Amino acid sequence: MIRHAVIRCAWDADANVWFVQDTDIAGLVTEAPTLEALRAKLPGMVRDLVDDEIEIELDLIAYAHDRVRVEAA
Repeated sequence: MIRHAVIRCAWDADANVWFVQDTDIAGLVTEAPTLEALRAKLPGMVRDLVDDEIEIELDLIAYAHDRVRVEAA
């Protein structure tokens, strides 16, 4: 059986980290300095949190917001 899980991540500009903002995997709470580092941590953490012997497909949805000031010419 293959299970599907969604992990929503967001950027915390104050802490300079990506973090798991929302997910349907109970207990999955983590952060990392880059999105790639966060992605690398997730498989091991999911294995530790899920008791069943199943395969899980992870969809990672990342959100970041930037503001750019443009001076008038």
